[in-house]
Amino acid sequence: MIMKFDKKKLTTLQLLELYKAILKPRMIEEKMLVLLRQGKVSKWFSGIGQEAISVGTTMALDPDEYLMPLHRNIGVFTSRNMPLVKLFQQLQGNGNGYSKGRERSFHFGTNEHHICGMISHLGPQLTVANGVALAHKLLKENKIAVAFTGDGGTSEGDFHEALNIAAVWELPVIFIIENNGYGLSTPVNEQYRCQQLSDRGIAYGIESLTIDGNNLLTVYETISDIKKSISKTPRPFLLECMTFRMRGHEEASGTKYVPKELFEKWSKKDPVINYENYLISQNILSIKSKEEIRQVIQNEIELCWAEAFATPDIIPDTSIELHDVYAPYTYRHHTASTTNKEKRLVDAIHDGLHEAMRKHSNLVLMGQDIADYGGVFKITDGFELEYGSERVRNTPLCESGIIGAALGLSIKGFKSMVEMQFADFVTCGFNQIVNNLAKIHYRWGQNADVVIRMPTGAGVGAGPFHSQSNEAWFTHVPGLKVVYPSNPADAKGLLIQSFNDPNPILFFEHKALYRSVTGMVPDGYYTIEFGKASIVIQGNECSIITYGSGVHWATHYCKENNIDAEIIDLRCLQPLDYNGIEKAVRKTGKVLILHEDTLIGGIGGEIAAWISEHCFTYLDAPVMRCASLDTPVPFNIALEKNFLAFNRLDNCIKRLLQY
Repeated sequence: MIMKFDKKKLTTLQLLELYKAILKPRMIEEKMLVLLRQGKVSKWFSGIGQEAISVGTTMALDPDEYLMPLHRNIGVFTSRNMPLVKLFQQLQGNGNGYSKGRERSFHFGTNEHHICGMISHLGPQLTVANGVALAHKLLKENKIAVAFTGDGGTSEGDFHEALNIAAVWELPVIFIIENNGYGLSTPVNEQYRCQQLSDRGIAYGIESLTIDGNNLLTVYETISDIKKSISKTPRPFLLECMTFRMRGHEEASGTKYVPKELFEKWSKKDPVINYENYLISQNILSIKSKEEIRQVIQNEIELCWAEAFATPDIIPDTSIELHDVYAPYTYRHHTASTTNKEKRLVDAIHDGLHEAMRKHSNLVLMGQDIADYGGVFKITDGFELEYGSERVRNTPLCESGIIGAALGLSIKGFKSMVEMQFADFVTCGFNQIVNNLAKIHYRWGQNADVVIRMPTGAGVGAGPFHSQSNEAWFTHVPGLKVVYPSNPADAKGLLIQSFNDPNPILFFEHKALYRSVTGMVPDGYYTIEFGKASIVIQGNECSIITYGSGVHWATHYCKENNIDAEIIDLRCLQPLDYNGIEKAVRKTGKVLILHEDTLIGGIGGEIAAWISEHCFTYLDAPVMRCASLDTPVPFNIALEKNFLAFNRLDNCIKRLLQY
């Protein structure tokens, strides 16, 4: 099995640079295996036998073009000339590594080297690449993005969403499949039934190709040609690189499940040895120069590992850990105009989006049916006409893919808004939100400047899949901010502020309040600070802490029944206004927490626990909760009314006041 190389127009210097580039990750890997046996590193995902794909791809790109690598792509990092000391510190979980010891091996990124860190779920990398490619296209940079996946990763939903979005939007992105025969221990014949994985490109209208992934020059030239073409005429490309994993999925898993003859076959196609022999046969590399190059690399590896191992161990600092969960941001207040008009909640949100679009020229809106149709609730009606189809984008029906693209835009300095058609549908994008957006700043300092608008709540007879109150899911996730206005003026100010804050924001809008609630809304641009509750009504008999529809339920009930209650509108659920909560407890000594969400696992339980722990001495009665039934939201109107918390409000308040 002879590997044929074609140097085409490459110079001797270029050929030697490629040799050094593919040799370095191999020698680092060989050192890693020694360190593993010595117990000096804890885990390793080997890319031995696959180096040509990582190296050939990276060397063919411009230094400022982003790559989204996976476990076995150490050649991406070394080919971007990443300092080995810092890389080795990262690999051993040292505090001086790229993730400050918070991430393992290659689960990190670095904007300095234009690499986006992976998460273990693999598929999301592909969708993030779409966002970076979209940014290139919007900026007319004639650049591309590249994302890697494996044969196993092509079975994930994000793979299909990414290809479809890229095709529809004609994005300059290359999706590289490293087909190494196994997804952990699962062989490819149990992963797919098409002849080649590149065949899948046909279904999405994407050009595709299968190449020998062990031939360094083939990979380099193929990527170079594709890049040249799609950077000029933006469109995606699917490239399948046939290769083989010469080690286990990770070292602890071993290779007993792989037939011996496969190792014998692929060892003859070793990408490093074959390329080295080719250069020697062409008198480009001599035995002496080969040894000299190896010695230089070996010396660098040994010196850098020695320095990395000499780095002091991490001394945990809780304040630093908490500080790094969110991207730094200092609130700047924009005062509301003294002129105002009476508007519905839906109109205030519409106005807030307009103000944000005018303020931030780098803001892109994305969602199903939001362009010409204006969204199912007509909030973006007219936006496409005013701001253009590049900034107001209809999306295919693929929540995960679009949220991933939003993160990619953020990496390139854009702001984005994703509209969930209904908050219930966010489950299809849950992984992207809780594992990618929420954690990325803590992991490697990259913020996610993304606002996700969430039409939420019951009361409109929409049934169990269009009526859920799922805000509490996200208050549990460090790195997210959760906003939930109850009235038009707050909705506008909080939404405008959401686009100023560089962190991921879940912005909940109650559907039943869209057109049923009106209020005076200041004209123009103004902001409301997160984590600052408001006092809706002052009172002394008890305190009702609530948000969203609960504000209107409490207000209506107390007026109808002459209850002298202090009604607190939280407005923001993450961060919570603990000072405001404490003041309410101190004032009345009796507290009811009211929310539309179901009782078990609702945010009310967290608030009640905090009050019991920090404000116990001010209480004259147990902290009580009023919430909806612990059932799905029923469709029938009578059943829905019975489900909602308002149906139990009278009993809860009477019990509280009796203490």
